[in-house]
Amino acid sequence: MTRASLDKQPHEVASMFDDVAAHYDLTNDVLSFGQDRLWRKEVARAVDARPAQKVLDLAAGTATSSLPFAATGAYVVPCDFSIGMLREGKKRNSWLPFTAGDATKLPFRDETFDAVTISFGLRNVQDTDAALRELYRVTKPGGRVVICEFSQPVWAPFRTVYTEYLMRALPPVARAVSSNPDAYVYLAESIRAWPDQSGLAKKLQQAGWSQVAWRNLTGGVVALHRGVRAV
Repeated sequence: MTRASLDKQPHEVASMFDDVAAHYDLTNDVLSFGQDRLWRKEVARAVDARPAQKVLDLAAGTATSSLPFAATGAYVVPCDFSIGMLREGKKRNSWLPFTAGDATKLPFRDETFDAVTISFGLRNVQDTDAALRELYRVTKPGGRVVICEFSQPVWAPFRTVYTEYLMRALPPVARAVSSNPDAYVYLAESIRAWPDQSGLAKKLQQAGWSQVAWRNLTGGVVALHRGVRAV
């Protein structure tokens, strides 16, 4: 089994997700106490996909996150660099156009998508700034980006409890439900090392996105960032 390090070597991260692909969605459901379903609904609402629009769902994994976009009539492309995740997703929803791709070097032409989104994947990319620039490149002028990622709880007492859960409670729970519990130790560490809400907003602005804003979910455990590519 593989556990990636916090320098996020792409081959390590991809291999780690290959290992957990089969039970990834179930494990996330358990570890988040079902909150991941709420978060996916909020992402779908923020993306606001419309019929015939093109949507890139980056770090889509098994494409659970892609299905709400497809349900609107949009053309959604689930993209991930974990071949294991893509294979698992293809078993479940063979009709979706699963695409292997690296977030820092996307296999799409400039200005292809009306909306681009990534949920719980950006912090696993070795070069966050390069990924944000790539998302900008493949988005049409006037198009939008939506990023759903773990962040910093805004209430200090809860933030302390949350941090303790990540490092003490999460690994034992992961051992009970995951095929690779060490992967979730990495995930807990990567959450603690990730920028807060304003820090990620600044990165979006530096990558060229305008109208950058965010909204906290579950008290800031997760933040939903949005931006627009200027016309």
